[in-house]
Amino acid sequence: MKLNVKMSFFAFVFFLFFIPNSIFAQEILHNGSQGQAVYDLQEKLKKMGYFKSQPTGYYGSITDHAVKQLQLDAKLLPDGIYGLQTQQKVNSIEMMARVVHGEARGETYEGKVAVAAVILNRMSTPGFPKNTYDVIFQTNAFTAIHDGQYYLTPNSNSYQAVIDALQGWDPTKGSVYYYNPHLATDEWIFTREKVIKIGNHLFAK
Repeated sequence: MKLNVKMSFFAFVFFLFFIPNSIFAQEILHNGSQGQAVYDLQEKLKKMGYFKSQPTGYYGSITDHAVKQLQLDAKLLPDGIYGLQTQQKVNSIEMMARVVHGEARGETYEGKVAVAAVILNRMSTPGFPKNTYDVIFQTNAFTAIHDGQYYLTPNSNSYQAVIDALQGWDPTKGSVYYYNPHLATDEWIFTREKVIKIGNHLFAK
């Protein structure tokens, strides 16, 4: 019972701080902006490998360039403005990185990219939700949601794995499921068409 209460609290906190694009308007940031919101953005960009300096809270040419590079990698208009679409993409990357870290931090880098690719594959496959949040929080979709590992802080490799998946790297060859054959207990998953084994995970359709 205590675990359920704790997990509900974590889910509520996550909802408030990581899914604001669907409920609350965020401040639009651009070259010349300054303040805590810019500092927070720079920290996020730094985690993702786009911002190479120390956060300052001032949106200058370095931040502008970092945002444009993120937008290019995410197939968005590279205008350097941290507007709604870019905010949503950053939130999606954050969520995916948490799944990758929670589910595959002991795997090879390819195995991390593979987990991110499965999330993207589900969004483009009939029968699955069409947005990152709903795919990740679909009932029984990812073990990391249920055991709390989703709420750990992702490392830089987890973020980079998500970026590589967004740019088109799919080691799973279109898979929408994965599991550890030595740990899986649901007989249904063994009926899926096996595609490839990467590290400890079997990927399937």
